[in-house]
Amino acid sequence: MNEETIDKFELTIPIERSIQAELLLLLGQKPSHGYELIQRLNEVEFRSGEADAATVYRNLRRMDKDGLIISHWEVGDSGPGRRLYKLTPQGEESLKVWAKYIAHQKAKLENFLKAYFLFEESLAEEKDGVDLT
Repeated sequence: MNEETIDKFELTIPIERSIQAELLLLLGQKPSHGYELIQRLNEVEFRSGEADAATVYRNLRRMDKDGLIISHWEVGDSGPGRRLYKLTPQGEESLKVWAKYIAHQKAKLENFLKAYFLFEESLAEEKDGVDLT
């Protein structure tokens, strides 16, 4: 993926929608039911905060409609049927795009932190009486 594609993606997909990337990753690891996905989202170390069930199901419906995942009803011997979600090849491609986008964002944040720490260091040196100009 080239920089232009990443930049276009960045403009169209805000990081707040990263739940889509998280769901794609979890479904890539293993097809799951909605309730199980919510539990898994709440256990992963890359998620901040608890997953809201309504948000998860809304995103699953959107991703199903967009062809990123497929789903079907499973009926067990007891209890109600449950929808099983699975990643599609298009979903795998979308997950790759998300991973590249997140890596790109991570690099930007690391550059910010480097600049900040240099700035912080220069402030400390000024306080110690060292004039850098």
